[in-house]
Amino acid sequence: MKFYSTRNRQHVVSQEQAIMEGLAGDGGLYMPESIPVLPSSFFENLKNVSLQEKGYEVIRAFFGDGLSDDEVQNIASEALDFDIPLVDVDDGIRTLELFHGPTLAFKDIGARFMARLLGHYVKGADQHTYVLVATSGDTGSAVANGFYGVDGIRVIILYPSGKVSPAQEKQLTTLGGNIHALEVDGVFDDCQRMVKEAFNDPFMRKSFRMTSANSINVARFIPQSIYYFHGVGQLPPSDDPTYVCVPSGNYGNLCAGLLARRMGLKIDKFIAATNANDVVPEYLETSVYTPRPSVKTISNAMDVGAPSNFERILELFNNDIEKIREVITGDRYSDEMTRKAIGEVFHKTGYRLDPHGAVGYLALKKSLSANRAQGFFLETAHPSKFPEVVEEVTGEKVPMPERLSKILEGKKQATSVPATLEALKDFMNNLPV
Repeated sequence: MKFYSTRNRQHVVSQEQAIMEGLAGDGGLYMPESIPVLPSSFFENLKNVSLQEKGYEVIRAFFGDGLSDDEVQNIASEALDFDIPLVDVDDGIRTLELFHGPTLAFKDIGARFMARLLGHYVKGADQHTYVLVATSGDTGSAVANGFYGVDGIRVIILYPSGKVSPAQEKQLTTLGGNIHALEVDGVFDDCQRMVKEAFNDPFMRKSFRMTSANSINVARFIPQSIYYFHGVGQLPPSDDPTYVCVPSGNYGNLCAGLLARRMGLKIDKFIAATNANDVVPEYLETSVYTPRPSVKTISNAMDVGAPSNFERILELFNNDIEKIREVITGDRYSDEMTRKAIGEVFHKTGYRLDPHGAVGYLALKKSLSANRAQGFFLETAHPSKFPEVVEEVTGEKVPMPERLSKILEGKKQATSVPATLEALKDFMNNLPV
């Protein structure tokens, strides 16, 4: 499979180059040159195909070049060694729980695949590969866990000071070793800008072998399409349309779902649900895209004012807003509405939503009440990562998984830096060779 830049279809590279570069030299995002359609036999047996087998099919379709079947199988088996269940939440409303991985967040799936794919290409290299990642919450911890201890790789995580939850911060700052955390004096968009500027800076590209572990990297966002197959496969048989609600910040997760749909998966409608950072729902309503500085909310992983993957959405639909509207609807919910949903669902059913899942729940509930359809929303993080919010509105302590409680006991290791490319450059220059 070859990949091209969203800003120049003639800029085509190998899968290795796309994974290693992360961002195209012209500033565009890489997209697969073609999107394979999986055989009908795969979908006919979807309910009986294991999660690992689904992962094998998707990864082989996109990244099979240069990898043996055994290598693809091993990557899928190692990356997907936990459950992703579809769970009943309320009357007719289901959620796909994506938080059963090592860092209790959906980004474990993409990060673990990418770590293994990248590890395949850097094996035996004579210089370090630097993985740069900006995070508004869960990306950093998932990447840190996925790449921790991988030979030849140094991970640099940029996160906005004071704008991630205490649990998220501990997950991405306590590992040490080849994981380096930079606490940036700014917001997530500043962290994302710094990463993009690093890739576009001639000195940085010449001095460091760099790639990105954000969803701008094809090895991060494409594997996320796997769990859409798994979620649909767990739905009961029905002739009704299938709706999937995706809590959305940087929109890599939604792009992965759109990819699954192009591969033949029956999803009739996606709902892009977000908080006050609603530039994409606004675009769907007005046809005008107006990125702006992000604002802080209790669903912090969606606090993105200039989502990178919006460019991929436009590319998938040839910049045709009417075609986008046929498949995607947008919705947004305030912190007050999010808190209310967490409390009401818990007291009615006993199910604990995290703030991101609560936004997804509200948007799906609204859509299903207005349409004859079935579907699910993505529950992207374990509620124990947001105890300040969840415990306040439920009135009960959130049971904490043992693996998270151990991390919270760790010592924070982070370097405070201003939100400038020069600060990132100085930090990388001063790391020991």
